[in-house]
Amino acid sequence: MPIELTHLSAAEYEHFVYGNMTPAMAVDHLRNGQIIMRSFADTLKESYTAPDLLPRLTDFFLKIDPEASPQSVSRKIRNWLSGKNNPSGREDLFRIAFALGLNEQQLDYLLCLCTDYHIQYRDSREVILAWFLRNGYTYQEADQFYASLPPVQVRNLARTAKTSRLTHELRTEFQVISTLEDLRSCYVKNLDNFGALHLRAYYHFEKFLNQLIHPTPCWDSGAETDYSLETVMQTYLSLRVPSGRKRTDYSVIQKLLKQNWPNATSIKNIRSHKEDVPRKLLLLLYVVTENELSDPDYYRELDEDYLPLEERVEYHWWTLNAILEDCGMASLDPRNATDWLILYAISCDAEESMSERLEQVLSCVFDNTQDPA
Repeated sequence: MPIELTHLSAAEYEHFVYGNMTPAMAVDHLRNGQIIMRSFADTLKESYTAPDLLPRLTDFFLKIDPEASPQSVSRKIRNWLSGKNNPSGREDLFRIAFALGLNEQQLDYLLCLCTDYHIQYRDSREVILAWFLRNGYTYQEADQFYASLPPVQVRNLARTAKTSRLTHELRTEFQVISTLEDLRSCYVKNLDNFGALHLRAYYHFEKFLNQLIHPTPCWDSGAETDYSLETVMQTYLSLRVPSGRKRTDYSVIQKLLKQNWPNATSIKNIRSHKEDVPRKLLLLLYVVTENELSDPDYYRELDEDYLPLEERVEYHWWTLNAILEDCGMASLDPRNATDWLILYAISCDAEESMSERLEQVLSCVFDNTQDPA
């Protein structure tokens, strides 16, 4: 079992390895509230325990934007604290951290919880905000300092997509800086290295997607036609999840799973680098490709029937987390609805595919009249 899990997460992990759950049992486990899901509101209240959370946040947001409507700001923050919705913009999460005096690790956790990605040290604004938070400055001081810096020019940074070293090097370099003068110098020196897109995630996305677009491997002389993105979506990624945006009558679990589910248009935008790669899509691609490689001579002990289920799950656990870490994304969390289903899918035995297992349970989630067990 992964040693870094909390008690509650470890209990959920054991369900995958030792629970012998059918798809219908898995859905009942989700629906009946047996999993204590992590929420933004609860996490924030654990991070800041003083009784003035609502007025403190409201006052801060109005202070940095005096022209905003007090009623609108108050309503937005009440919705966050009641769990009605989460902050969707990363800037708001940075502002929350400054308002409440959170540390960099607490901010990083909130960012992963709400937006998939850790602090992005290749994002010119985030690296400045993180430095000012870490060193005890105010949000306003960080904002003013950033406004005084030369702008980042949009460049083709595809050369960095095949290595994750650049992000780690930038993070290390900015973390050891102690003065504003050195911060400015370091920023200017790295102007060519900043970029808003998460290139490492594109690398993994394209690697998995190409396996679905090109069903005939390069070593095969077959003449099977490449699949369109629409065919890829319909054949591999729909997985019985209803299309369309209507979610009025959905349960909480259905809404969580349906949220940001990919479609052909979003995949086209991601492929053309108009949008970032969502964490959910990367997890789905891992499952539907079975994390296979196109090289027929590549040997994996994972493919052997004798390997016990516990070792199979642990292999996928570490492999997926390595990919997520490489992309700057949050690690797998058994108390997240999507992650829970992904973990359920990868806990199949050698005779069952991960994608079939995931499709069965999603069919049960979105069709109460159908029992896949």
